[in-house]
Amino acid sequence: MSRLVVMGSGETAPTMVRIHRELMAATPPGAAVMIDTPFAFQMNRDELVARTRLYFAQSVGREIEVVHWPPQEGDPAAEERSLALLDSATWVFAGPGSPTYALRCWRDTPVPAALTAVVRRGGTLVMGSAAAVTLGSHAVPVYEIYKVGADPVWEQGLDLLGGLAGLAAAVLPHYDNREGGTHDTRFCYLGELRLASLERQLPHEVGVLGVDEHTAAVIDVAAVSLRVLGNGRLSVRRRGVTTTCAPGADVPLLRLDRLLRGVEGATVPATAPVRGGDGSDVTDAASSSVREDADRARSAFDAALARGDMPGCVAAVLALESAIADWRADTWQSGELEDARRVLRALVVQLGDVAQTGARDPGEVVGPYLDLLIDLRRSARENRDFVTSDLVRERLVGLGVEVRDTSEGSSWRLPGV
Repeated sequence: MSRLVVMGSGETAPTMVRIHRELMAATPPGAAVMIDTPFAFQMNRDELVARTRLYFAQSVGREIEVVHWPPQEGDPAAEERSLALLDSATWVFAGPGSPTYALRCWRDTPVPAALTAVVRRGGTLVMGSAAAVTLGSHAVPVYEIYKVGADPVWEQGLDLLGGLAGLAAAVLPHYDNREGGTHDTRFCYLGELRLASLERQLPHEVGVLGVDEHTAAVIDVAAVSLRVLGNGRLSVRRRGVTTTCAPGADVPLLRLDRLLRGVEGATVPATAPVRGGDGSDVTDAASSSVREDADRARSAFDAALARGDMPGCVAAVLALESAIADWRADTWQSGELEDARRVLRALVVQLGDVAQTGARDPGEVVGPYLDLLIDLRRSARENRDFVTSDLVRERLVGLGVEVRDTSEGSSWRLPGV
């Protein structure tokens, strides 16, 4: 089965574990390889490689080998060893980093042909985030535009999408990004205005293929179709007009080609969500970020605390701790992980406070005893034993219990209850 997989983000996040497992299970025997080029310029390159390998070993259940590209200077055989490893691979992965750096390192080298060969011989090529941007005929220089302020212009892409699937497109991962808060960071951090400007620069036959975060567009080259998996959608945009494909949709490549080229009458039918083997909805996925897990845990903790459900509070804390452990394997973290740890520590502190004061309504705990004393005082008054009656009242008041005598009888109230 020959497949090209485009991931919008979260390549090493808990949200994508099931998809990685399914892809690897359907891939022919052979080496599983990651190529580290997109982040090879970073000072923590070795750390990111180690974390990625750990993710696939522990979460996906597969040991992967690593191609370091560009090869180390002074090692003339390193390039050939890297290409030989790619030549033996049936599953290859590349992910986050800088699209323009990756293009600069891959263009005019044997790497694009080696990546294409993986798919042509029946394997699986998984490209996410920065690596996904390189797949189209045109590639957006994300960092240069978003961080440096460069004018919106296209870079020449590798066009593996055209060569393998016959689709003329610019690929935009992070399509539904919302990190900007008050400013528009959709469309791979471009926003609407810059994307519209870039669209006008595209050749007539080229459209935009957008993949939401924590979403995979799985192109089956042999079956000439694409399936959308994960939390989000696939968007086909043509000069400001967008058609979306929901999770679980199977779309013929011919139809995608017509949408990208703006051919009249091109539509995508509605498709039911894909169901897992246990009947669960595959698209009812886990949280898309550790921040969502932290928010969910805090809400569950607060609700459990309000009803005095201590096991529920503990379950919320343990769920957040587990989520933090899962997300720690993600190679491309923001400050959200530390924010989640702060939430976890705050919940633990709250549990400590509850341990001191108790979670149950104090009226429920001491109420039967107070009722007994009130009954004893009532009986003493009825027997005109005012010494005992006054003693009971004085002792209760001394303990902070308010005693109320009315024509209908006596009652008690604890302060703050």
